Amino acid sequence: MEVIILKDPLEVSKLAAAHVVHQVQQKPMSCLGLATGSTPKNMYELLCQYYEQGKVDFSRVTSFNLDEYVGLASHHPASYGSYMEENLFRFINIRKENCHIPNGMAEDVPKECQSYEEKIQKAGGIDLQILGIGTDGHIAFNEPSSSLSSRTRLKTLTEQTRNDNRHFFAEEEEVPVHVITMGVGTIMEARKILLLATGEKKADAIAKTVEGPVTAMVPSSILQFHSKVALVIDEAAARLLTRKDYYRWVYMQKPPWQKQIADSFL
Repeated sequence: MEVIILKDPLEVSKLAAAHVVHQVQQKPMSCLGLATGSTPKNMYELLCQYYEQGKVDFSRVTSFNLDEYVGLASHHPASYGSYMEENLFRFINIRKENCHIPNGMAEDVPKECQSYEEKIQKAGGIDLQILGIGTDGHIAFNEPSSSLSSRTRLKTLTEQTRNDNRHFFAEEEEVPVHVITMGVGTIMEARKILLLATGEKKADAIAKTVEGPVTAMVPSSILQFHSKVALVIDEAAARLLTRKDYYRWVYMQKPPWQKQIADSFL
């Protein structure tokens, strides 16, 4: 696990966007796993700018989102379908048919979950998965106590997660209780993973993810077992890491050929 500590959320977004651009430049038919929420918004804004500048072409890219609320149609303003359209898809040249988001209105949820897994496999698996992290260490909507080998399925949100997402809805009672989410096992099959975290509220979850034991009570801790995962975090999110000076040292000592992705954008 690589831990990259940067100054602020903007630097985190720049490095994350640089990795996405590099992935697509190296493999134009890349399959990207995409996250939603507050943290990746600036990254998506930068990707739109880089597309406009001709630095990246998304025409052959396939994408799979991590999750969607059950009971929200894709056009609902708080749905992740709307989020992706408003923050990325309508500003770049990715093909609509290549953009995959779980169907929150599916009549047969188990069948929808199985179909989503099959689509990922048919696409050849995810090359680069972008993740955020919840204040309790959840990734996607895999809440604490989720199976570490779980697949795409229905999940019930904790009250903490519902409160964290409250600001996306007009009224508290509108926040859905259920979601369709990629499982932890599904996420771990991605070839590369990039987890983004900013702000002091994420500090405890980051410390447990990096330096705590691997446990289903902190689903993100399973990332310790992934061979190619990087946590890109700001100073505030790194606050509780006991070895943060070492992580900074490691990043500063990277040879030029390892740092060239970031250096051209930061």
